[in-house]
Amino acid sequence: MNEWLKKVFGKLKDLWKKWKPVQKIIVIAIIIAVIAAIIVAASLSSKTTAVRVFNSQSQDTQQLNRILDRISREHVEAYTDNGYIYVNDQATATRMFDLLVQEGMLPSDVDPWEGYFNRSWSTTDADQNVKLKVNIQKQLKQHIESISDITSASVDIVLPERGLFTGSQDPVSASVIIRTTSQSNLLQDRKRIQGIQRLILSAIEGLKAENLIISDSDGNQINDFEGMAESDRLDLVKKQQKIIQQEEVRLRAEILKTFQRTYTEDRCRDMNIRVEMDFSQRSREATEYHPITIREDNPDTPYDDSEFRDTLPISSSTVTRVWEGTGYNPEGPAGVEGQTPPVYSDMSNVIGSSTETGVVQNNVINSEQISEVLSPKMERLSVSLNLDGKWSYSTDPKTGKPVVQDDGHFQWNYTALTPNDLTQAEELLKGAVGYLRSRGDTVVVTNIQYDRDAEHLDIENAFFAKEQRKKTIILVLISVLVVLIGFVLFKIISRELERRRRLREEELLRKQQAAREAALWEAKDEGMEVTMSVEETRRMELQENAITMAKEHPEDVAMLIRTWLMEE
Repeated sequence: MNEWLKKVFGKLKDLWKKWKPVQKIIVIAIIIAVIAAIIVAASLSSKTTAVRVFNSQSQDTQQLNRILDRISREHVEAYTDNGYIYVNDQATATRMFDLLVQEGMLPSDVDPWEGYFNRSWSTTDADQNVKLKVNIQKQLKQHIESISDITSASVDIVLPERGLFTGSQDPVSASVIIRTTSQSNLLQDRKRIQGIQRLILSAIEGLKAENLIISDSDGNQINDFEGMAESDRLDLVKKQQKIIQQEEVRLRAEILKTFQRTYTEDRCRDMNIRVEMDFSQRSREATEYHPITIREDNPDTPYDDSEFRDTLPISSSTVTRVWEGTGYNPEGPAGVEGQTPPVYSDMSNVIGSSTETGVVQNNVINSEQISEVLSPKMERLSVSLNLDGKWSYSTDPKTGKPVVQDDGHFQWNYTALTPNDLTQAEELLKGAVGYLRSRGDTVVVTNIQYDRDAEHLDIENAFFAKEQRKKTIILVLISVLVVLIGFVLFKIISRELERRRRLREEELLRKQQAAREAALWEAKDEGMEVTMSVEETRRMELQENAITMAKEHPEDVAMLIRTWLMEE
């Protein structure tokens, strides 16, 4: 390999020497151009490609920041540059565009279709309209199909020619057919359908919601929101029922917890709560007039000692006019007959007097301007609670055990709640639920016995089983004691019999030894030569050794004898 490289370099050197200066310059220029092209291609390929979410520039900085925050919550990297929003790829740009249009976050100064068409000098209006229609349908179809759960979409737009008069202008209309996946719930999701409708309305200029039909693959219109009013009403009723159920569960849990701490969980089990709420939204504006409070009610007194007044004088004036002199008869302008009745006319120029007295008093009243919106409102509350009394069984004062009747059951006694206890429980329950008599609330506390036959039977069975276990244990202990006593007596008797047998054998051996020794002494006295056999000699040696051992080590000999007796 090295030799081949040397040959190549050698040939290149020879060619380089043979080339003219012009040829050398051309080769160097080509090499420099190739290196520059490689560097430029590498730099261009290393740059990150970015795609605009909108093809139009926006100057609303706050709106762009809100859009960036919304895109960041989708874990998508985005940035702004000179009023444009950029993401990494086209698929992400399409998805973010669809999301922003669905949520109505499209900037007001952004036209997403701007720059799609470049009109040349030879393009007619008809060609431009056809291109506009085709491109809108194409781009709209692409955007709709980029929505999750949508497999395909068909878009058809009708762009009528502009009429001379607005009244005779045909409206812009469109129909869209959407096909979804089998597991999708998009066709039942009103919010997503409204987002798709906003996307289509923003894409087609002049299109109104009443001229847009969005249907599924079976031809069912899914953007008929007016026809969905009944469904919306049912959904609202379900939500209201859910709110009522949650309120009932909350009240039941809180009140039961309070009463179970007082009456124990076993005696307070049943509680029913029914909440009726008014969810209708009503606006109320009124002016109410109230008496003026002079003195508030003292809560420490058992009676109402408050003082009210309907009005309160602010100022008053008394006017008294006294007139004395000649009477007068006004007859109007000169030369005109007066309109005074004859009775008063006859009294003209009569001397008399008149007194006029008047009192003017300004009073103030207490008024209140009310403006409120009521929804929702607690309309009525019904609560019922049952408390059980106390159960106990009679006991024998001597033994302290339950009294068992002839039928084999305990003598059970029931202590009912007193009327005072029920009244106190009812007052406590009223305070816990916020009882209002004017609202029509109902609170009932009863004392109905629970069926405790099964519970009483379990207690009785447990007691009888305990007594039976006691008897069984006593019998077993007596049996074990009898066995132990028998075993001890057996050991004592067997040891006594063994001792007597051993004494008899020792006595027999002692007599045999004495008889043998007596026979030997008699033979010795008679002068007879007595010879002992080997066995007798051996026996005598063993006997002497045993006697010596017993004298020297009495404890070991006793242990050995004890071992022999146990083995036998």
